[in-house]
Amino acid sequence: MPSRKTTGTNPSNNLQRDRLRYFEARQDALVRTICDFAEIESPSDNKPAADRVGALLAERFRSLGGEVQIHHASDYGDNLQIDFPATAAANSKPVLLLGHFDTVCPLGTLPNMPCHITDGRLYGPGVLDMKSGLALMLFAIEALQTWHSGLPRPVTVFLVSDEEVGSGSSRAITEALAKKSAAVLVLEPAAGERGAVKTARKGVGDYTLTVKGVAAHAGLDPGKGHSAILELARQITRISKLNDLRRGLSLNPGVIRGGTRTNVIAAEAAVEIDVRVTHARQAAALDRKLRALKPFDKRCHLSIEGGINRMPMERTAGVAALYRKAKAIAGEIDWKLEEAAVGGGSDGNFTANLGIPTLDGLGGVGAGAHATHEHIVISELPRRGLLLAGLIESA
Repeated sequence: MPSRKTTGTNPSNNLQRDRLRYFEARQDALVRTICDFAEIESPSDNKPAADRVGALLAERFRSLGGEVQIHHASDYGDNLQIDFPATAAANSKPVLLLGHFDTVCPLGTLPNMPCHITDGRLYGPGVLDMKSGLALMLFAIEALQTWHSGLPRPVTVFLVSDEEVGSGSSRAITEALAKKSAAVLVLEPAAGERGAVKTARKGVGDYTLTVKGVAAHAGLDPGKGHSAILELARQITRISKLNDLRRGLSLNPGVIRGGTRTNVIAAEAAVEIDVRVTHARQAAALDRKLRALKPFDKRCHLSIEGGINRMPMERTAGVAALYRKAKAIAGEIDWKLEEAAVGGGSDGNFTANLGIPTLDGLGGVGAGAHATHEHIVISELPRRGLLLAGLIESA
């Protein structure tokens, strides 16, 4: 774990140590809040469940003086926008705090994965990804209101219900709010247990390659068939050669389906492909190559659907400037805050690609996202709260 030493006599350091103590005094309340959120299961594909936690979030943010606007969604939970005005003297653009309250855990996970504390770690479904981030938003806003007798600048909170399944109902709203904002702070989990913030993320895409062949009886007329499965296998081998891990480009044929019976030469087969790219220019080049695939068997027909859902979050000058501010805030309590580039995408990819300064990974520190051992390190919560509050002030 990073050093937690807090020495020095700089007045700014003294202020930050006081602020850190403020969050340390509220650490237990933070943990209780995270548990409250995690104990309302909210899988992406269950709208009533997601709306239950959405209602609790709306109530909690409204209690701090936020103006709640509900963006209704038909297939997923309703998305929540909460606007906080600044004091009369503040005249700056808002900072957008971005997060999601859907989880990958299906209903019924909680009895087998209850919230509990062991060895200074809080376990439970979604506590890392990303219900701890939601609680940190609440406590950072409340802290700033306490310290400044109101917020020093406008803050917009946007909480989406479908991030884990592509953000189809929320993306346009996220982008519209980002365009009005000075910066975007994403409360996704930190990178690793060293608590690094995320200054780059890979772009994410999904493609489906479908092959239509010619069916025939495998025993009576094997020569008359043109197997979609055989063609697909050859195409997967070809696709695998597009991988360039050194340049951060990867393709994973993750799901295959095809055929009807063993005695029928398959008339159709398909593969679903996960794509990751490091740079935007890679996305267009890869898309062209996938759409240019030609069949080995001329009697088979290929079709490809899909594309890049999230373009990469690249480490632009705006992203780097936000990281420097975060690093300076951390440095005032002798915390060496690191940065990381990661392979997964988030809604921060959308905002960064609009040219809005975006810093990701500001949420909880832990491990096991989407797994049965998902947890956060409790002792890291006060520093995360301090960092978020400082960035809202300075971003």
